[in-house]
Amino acid sequence: MITIGGDLRVGRIGYGAMRLTGPDLWGDYPDRDGGITLLRQAVDAGVTLIDTADIYGPHSNELLIRDALHPYPEGLVIATKGGFVRGGREFSTVDAIGNRNYLRQCVYMSARRLGVDQIDLYYLHSGRATDTPFVDQVLALAEMRKGGMIRHIGLSNVTTGQLREAREITEIAAVTAYFNVAARHEGALLDAAAEAGVVFAPWQPVSLTRPGDPIDTGGPDGLRRVLEPIAARHDATIPQVTLAWLLARSPAIMPIPATTSLGHLRENLAAQDLELTDEDIR
Repeated sequence: MITIGGDLRVGRIGYGAMRLTGPDLWGDYPDRDGGITLLRQAVDAGVTLIDTADIYGPHSNELLIRDALHPYPEGLVIATKGGFVRGGREFSTVDAIGNRNYLRQCVYMSARRLGVDQIDLYYLHSGRATDTPFVDQVLALAEMRKGGMIRHIGLSNVTTGQLREAREITEIAAVTAYFNVAARHEGALLDAAAEAGVVFAPWQPVSLTRPGDPIDTGGPDGLRRVLEPIAARHDATIPQVTLAWLLARSPAIMPIPATTSLGHLRENLAAQDLELTDEDIR
């Protein structure tokens, strides 16, 4: 288990729902009934945190979660994000907006779609908006927290400097960033989060290719040569080994792997019980 913001106790491995959308995260998930079933099975399997965002679909992912799980079981945390806009199907149309009124609208509309009066964990989806100073964006979320719409604030895809700036304004409960055994460039952000008592939630923790590439949990050949013997010794899969490595890397880490397969979801959760040796980790 891990604690977010001092009072939300969840499992060390969450579930990223982003792939329960159409192709390229656009539109509805083609198998709506299957998506609802998977979300319910995820909770039954032990998932206690589901991660989504208003841009997934856009909007359809949050609505699917509501249709599947509302009223939400006690102890289930729903985390969502806002601050991105998408001008069409292509990812090239995605941009970050920091306007305070827009962020307020994002929070209210996500709460409406999810069917809640208060969002457990709300992330600013990016630190790269240039229309409004970053400090003002954090202030907008801090005001929403003070007003009761947000329980805990998170930051997504920010720098260590932005994390420091944000923490001077308000409490930050979690940070999410691209980080896995093959991509460790956010190590400084992880260390800064851990030192501050902030949960670090890696996205794409088992898909060991760059974001936007075809999904390949095996990764490059050189990486496979390291991971395959470890997986074989533990009678585990490569994704399980990569998740176990993350959990061993820092007690602040809470991976949020995404999948549309119940079998893979259960495999991911089982990685919590995989104990790597010091040699494996090295």
